[in-house]
Amino acid sequence: MHFASDNSGPVHPEVLAALTEANQGYQMAYGTDTLMNEVRDQIRGIFEAPGAAVYLVATGTAANSLALATLTKPWETVFCSPVAHIHEDECNAPEFYSGAKLTLVPGEDKMTPEALRGSILAEETRGVHGPQRGPVSITQVTERGSVYSLDELQALCGVAKEYGLPVHLDGARFTNAMVALNCSPAEMTWKAGVDAVSFGGTKNGLMGVEAVVFFDESKAWEFELRRKRGAHLFSKHRYLSAQMAAYLQDDLWLRSARQANGNCARLADGLRAAGAEFLHEPQANMIFASFPRSKHRALHDAGAVYHLWGAELEGEDEDEMLACRLVCDWSIGEDQIDQFISLL
Repeated sequence: MHFASDNSGPVHPEVLAALTEANQGYQMAYGTDTLMNEVRDQIRGIFEAPGAAVYLVATGTAANSLALATLTKPWETVFCSPVAHIHEDECNAPEFYSGAKLTLVPGEDKMTPEALRGSILAEETRGVHGPQRGPVSITQVTERGSVYSLDELQALCGVAKEYGLPVHLDGARFTNAMVALNCSPAEMTWKAGVDAVSFGGTKNGLMGVEAVVFFDESKAWEFELRRKRGAHLFSKHRYLSAQMAAYLQDDLWLRSARQANGNCARLADGLRAAGAEFLHEPQANMIFASFPRSKHRALHDAGAVYHLWGAELEGEDEDEMLACRLVCDWSIGEDQIDQFISLL
């Protein structure tokens, strides 16, 4: 009953098999391996973007930070949600690599076009003394488990384009959002107005690799330099390439995301039946819900692993509602979900 994070799950066996195969013999280093040529073509194909610049890094923080640094000048600011991963969970890495600051667009989870426009208008009001307007960064799936619709993405990108600002999509759970929307990668990115995307894989069954895709290939060389200068260019790059190639082979990326989202839907249905209260409507593979402390105790005593959210298990009021976060990955079995619900 492990619902702490999709980072905690195992590597998919198909990926491990691909790594074993890639481990045979010799390959050129630093991204010049033959597998990377295949990966580049695969990603360009699924995004319907034959001219896109495609690169791999090992972590989501590197993907977001280096992509934003490539889109941002040091005197600019990046617009994002107050709960964006780049703000809450990356230890100022985007600021470190870009030299820019973050401007938090008011709101609780998703950005709205109105709030974004207000935040953009509030900058460049002090001439040389204040930050200049820079990229907009959108987290999809959001850190609260919500999914921006295609219309919402297009509206946010439309506001950014009004002011000539590039748009970055933090897609750590990109495929979970895409299958939830039943859309294509192109529809959720460049067709909506996105300029660069961090195309995540680690949370969806990979050992550790993320792709960075620029739909404006003029950014390619700068990103290559920033990746090297930032110490994120792998020498034995084929082990990144092998993971991503396996991810895209036979639609493993889609199968894993659908399984994770389906597991989440099963868990959410059980939580509803058990009387849990939802903080946010689950739309992909994350749930934020509340139920009594006594139920949390019983679950923890039975070995369930998940995070309480802004609450402590210790306390005397057994009926107090405590919030938690539950995350499903591809590997969670239905028996684990059913056991969790039965205990609840």
